[in-house]
Amino acid sequence: MLTTTQKQTAQAIVNLFETGSVRGNYGEVTVIPGDTGHLTFGRSQTTLTSGNLLKLLQAYCDNEGARFGQRLEAWLPRVAAQDIGLDTELRLHNLLRATADDPVMRDTQDQFFDTCYWQPALRVGANAGVKSPLGLAVVYDSTVHGSWRLIRDRTDAQIGSLAGVGERAWIAAYVANRRAWLAAHPRSDLRRTTYRMDAFQRLISQGYWGLELPLVVRDAEISSLTLSAMPVGCFDGPQPGSRNISLQTPLCRGLDVRLLQLGLSERGIVIKADGVFGQTSAGLLRQYQESQGLPATGVADALLISQLL
Repeated sequence: MLTTTQKQTAQAIVNLFETGSVRGNYGEVTVIPGDTGHLTFGRSQTTLTSGNLLKLLQAYCDNEGARFGQRLEAWLPRVAAQDIGLDTELRLHNLLRATADDPVMRDTQDQFFDTCYWQPALRVGANAGVKSPLGLAVVYDSTVHGSWRLIRDRTDAQIGSLAGVGERAWIAAYVANRRAWLAAHPRSDLRRTTYRMDAFQRLISQGYWGLELPLVVRDAEISSLTLSAMPVGCFDGPQPGSRNISLQTPLCRGLDVRLLQLGLSERGIVIKADGVFGQTSAGLLRQYQESQGLPATGVADALLISQLL
């Protein structure tokens, strides 16, 4: 059995692969050219065409405490239809980014990805005889990224079963086989993910089978500090209307900025709701103010913020 910290560490490694963040980027929205999953979202990047994006969003909307549930429900029919036009629907992308600031969405994602990926990986690992935290992290990565059965069978055919050769030798061979498979894959987006196996090979070579902390994976620190930190790109304040938002140094960042950007997006302004008020956001705010016959100051006061929200 893995400890809570070992589980968090295994998940953090895959989070780094998926979103470049130890805690995972709960608001990450990506569309990779050539990816058959199309629109992907969340801490472990669930996809539109797998049907899992719908399940995640429905679970969130079903929670009465979901801050953005009512707004998201309007999009669910298109998500259910796996409408690939959503790949370029900026209003939905911004709404998804904003949900990451809601603890209900973060908890929903944790529960969802545990059910969809982590628990199946533990069952698969147990059936194969994998017991080490590092070995289970490898199985978890393949559960999220795909190809476990294919590479498992290739590894068995090459060196024999895990029971016969031992877990460490078998996992090392599995990782080498999966790297070779990724490197030769006809899809260019998968060929670019060999870094996942390079990271595992480094951990194997250094003997971190227990995932002892601290670790460095892809130049990122995994430690008790980073495992408990606020997830990247998430904001719990300031509350909207508690300050004027304007272009300044350092840049305004936070929940109020994100919601301001979301309000502009929902009114047809082509803006990314990233929670950072830079020159582009200031210019687009001025554009909106002009369209409404307001002084084009590029400053959002409490009244304007209230109107946009």
